[in-house]
Amino acid sequence: MNAPSSHPQDSASQVHNTVSVQAVILAGGSGTRLWPLSREHFPKQLIGLLGEESLLQATARRLDAIQDNRQVADDVLIVCGEDHRFTTAEQLRSIGRSSRIILEPAARNTAPALTSAALAIVEGGNDAVMVVMPADHAIADVAAFAETVARAADYAVAGEVVMLGVIPTRPDTGYGYIKVGVEIDEGGGHRLEHFVEKPNKAVAESYVRDGDHWWNSGIFILRASVWLQLIEHFRPLIAEASKRAFAASEADRDFLRIGKDEFVACPSDSIDYAVMEHLGDIASPVKGVVVPLNCGWSDVGSWDAIWNLLPKDIDGNVARGRAMFDGSSNTFAHSEGRLIACVGTEDLAVIETPDAILVAKMSEVQRVKNIVARIKAEKGPEVEYHRKVHRPWGYYDSIDSDKGFQVKRIVVNPGARLSLQMHHHRAEHWIVVSGTALVTRGDESFLLSENESTYIPLGQTHRLENPGKIPLAMIEVQSGRYLGEDDIVRFDDTYGRT
Repeated sequence: MNAPSSHPQDSASQVHNTVSVQAVILAGGSGTRLWPLSREHFPKQLIGLLGEESLLQATARRLDAIQDNRQVADDVLIVCGEDHRFTTAEQLRSIGRSSRIILEPAARNTAPALTSAALAIVEGGNDAVMVVMPADHAIADVAAFAETVARAADYAVAGEVVMLGVIPTRPDTGYGYIKVGVEIDEGGGHRLEHFVEKPNKAVAESYVRDGDHWWNSGIFILRASVWLQLIEHFRPLIAEASKRAFAASEADRDFLRIGKDEFVACPSDSIDYAVMEHLGDIASPVKGVVVPLNCGWSDVGSWDAIWNLLPKDIDGNVARGRAMFDGSSNTFAHSEGRLIACVGTEDLAVIETPDAILVAKMSEVQRVKNIVARIKAEKGPEVEYHRKVHRPWGYYDSIDSDKGFQVKRIVVNPGARLSLQMHHHRAEHWIVVSGTALVTRGDESFLLSENESTYIPLGQTHRLENPGKIPLAMIEVQSGRYLGEDDIVRFDDTYGRT
């Protein structure tokens, strides 16, 4: 590969109009350190942790602020898991953002995910500059971020691999670090020396003092072809397995479904371990460039990070939802419904959801993942789902349950419908609270209005639809010996579920 010019702005300015910039959002992961808000089937990137919009929605808008003459692709390219596909698509649709969504059939970390995205880009005859962003980060100054990306893209156009480094403001032990070398030119880029694993506190303090170690933001800018070259050079098994999986992909509604068997056979590795950490090696075909990012960046990885980002009262307290403080300081209270009363608390995070409550010392919030691991080992449902579960047709909220029965509140979006299905182990009673329901039960179809009800016997084929223009809300009472969500036999489904 040809070496870039010493002033990448000069060479890049000639190709601004021919090389597009493509947002690539990696939206996998479960965010275990932000439990109980973040769950496996509704992870942190889909939650409005800092405002009304989710982290994913904020990420999808991030390149809108680029103001120079560079061509930025209208759509965003997203790689996510099967379980999150409908919520991801709906969140992007709701903000008017067009998207291409690649579905991973299994978790294989970020290197195979990015390889799939790069293959999708070059297949379209485009060698775009990819701005690779995790879906779960926060940026305070979006204009400054866009300016930094535009500057970094100049290096990427010239064939460099660019990573954005954040000059540390504190000795944080939760971040990986990048050792930066000499400054390349007036563009602000530094030559990469090497990556450093998450340090202990003493080492992190020395990094803050020396000024040569920056936080690794996990945001990378490079051409699609350059990534494919590097993954083939450093991790040929990942490259080959990803190519086979992509060749076996199929379009499914608005999604591109990667070949399952081929992708499952792919080795699992991160972008950092697979490629980026090797760029400082003598034998590397490309050397890395680190560009400083000064925009109020946070990886939103734990509750203390959320507390740091939110406005506080005079005593350092943050209240979200129904929360009160008396004699408290540096306390973060987040309520999803119930009142949280904090008296004399100090340096605590208190997070309430309908089915779980977390109380943690702010200095120990990194250990939340240990609790999540224990709940998962005990097969507790609080790891996978919230009480309120989103579906492509709307959502349901499990209000109450005990041996032999379960009560759900079901909301169906206008024009949406559930699958045609039956259950082996349960019967159901439906009561319409608001809106209109179109019910299919066996060979008959009929409408139900407010305060009307019907009964679905065990083993009876049935379907629920909302033919109206307002949400349909109803109460479902299930009765039977087994009430698990896997007791569904689908005969027909609008959303392609099996």
